[in-house]
Amino acid sequence: MSEDSKKLPDELPTESSPAPLPILDWSSPPVGKMSWPELLGVTAEEAERKIKEEKPELKIHIIPPNSMVTMDYRLDRVRLFVDESGKVAQEPRLG
Repeated sequence: MSEDSKKLPDELPTESSPAPLPILDWSSPPVGKMSWPELLGVTAEEAERKIKEEKPELKIHIIPPNSMVTMDYRLDRVRLFVDESGKVAQEPRLG
């Protein structure tokens, strides 16, 4: 009896389907800066301009005081948490 005839009809094929894509690709970390501690205390507009000079592909989100944000992590976003005077209150970072 040949090996093929021993296979059960409902047996899965030996070829595997490609693995699903990960939500976040941790295999290659982002290149360059991931945070900007030097921007603490500057205006949101100035911080946005400096970040865009270094990494123009990033999306900048200005978060007013006492605002809620989602806990998702995005490698193409920097959130600028500002105080009542419009100055950066937390270290801007990717995510």
